[in-house]
Amino acid sequence: MTESAKSPNFLIIGVQKSGTTSIYNYLKQHPQVYMSSVKETNFFARDPNKAPSDRPLRHPTQKRIDTWEKYCDLFAEVTDEIAIGEASPNYMVNYSVATAQIKRRIPNAKLIAILRNPSDRAYSDYLMHVRDAIGKPRSLVEQIEQKGKASATLRKGFYGEHLTAFYQEFDPAQIRVFLYEDLRKNSAKMMQEIYRFIGVDATYQPDTSARSQVAKLPKNQTFNQLLNTRNPLRETAAKVLNSLLPATTVQNLRDRLNNLNRSQAKIPPLDPGDRQILIDFYRDDILKLQALINRDLSSWLD
Repeated sequence: MTESAKSPNFLIIGVQKSGTTSIYNYLKQHPQVYMSSVKETNFFARDPNKAPSDRPLRHPTQKRIDTWEKYCDLFAEVTDEIAIGEASPNYMVNYSVATAQIKRRIPNAKLIAILRNPSDRAYSDYLMHVRDAIGKPRSLVEQIEQKGKASATLRKGFYGEHLTAFYQEFDPAQIRVFLYEDLRKNSAKMMQEIYRFIGVDATYQPDTSARSQVAKLPKNQTFNQLLNTRNPLRETAAKVLNSLLPATTVQNLRDRLNNLNRSQAKIPPLDPGDRQILIDFYRDDILKLQALINRDLSSWLD
């Protein structure tokens, strides 16, 4: 496959837990926009100097996009759409690799970042780890107090550092930064601004009534662990079901069981003392970001 193969002309580069799934779905509604069927390809976050990962995928219906050919295949069905895009919100935190790879493959692509108060984003990310039974997550304060490199959950909130790298490598006119607050206050208006930025009809009115990735916690943590961690019972059940049913059907069944075990009503608020520790942790980077994007972020410091 040659470099002339179809590829995106815009990317959503960040960040997780800031409404990127909702925006991805709103973009898909626009008749002049083509979005990759795979969300979070993470293709440009992969270091080409490292061997492809052989770690098993968490979701059996996922696809590992580890070659330029596989990546371009995601856009093979593009017809007359004006804007072609994908959303991988980990590109920002992996800026040291992503900036170089994006510049190499699609140097003129427009780059969109949606940012959320980093304290709230970190807490939402932490709750996701609890929900999905990913390891044994330490509290955010424990993660801050641990010496050495900040955890992945915390590192994702250093927007000033991450975006500075993108502004250094790309023309600032290629980059637009939006805030999660904009999405919450007037999602239709924000989407029209995004449509205008990527060059499609900005008068189009998307249906923004649906929200994606609403935070939920497990009602029963033991059942949650059985469903979402490697254990003999889950592996035995998976082998039996996979021998009888397609992988997508098995995954849909698991998703339904997870949803039945999750409750939106039990989300505890972030402790005020913990919030202040997080604010202090992010303060210098917030001020750096404020100067970089020329937007008042004082509400993130309250």
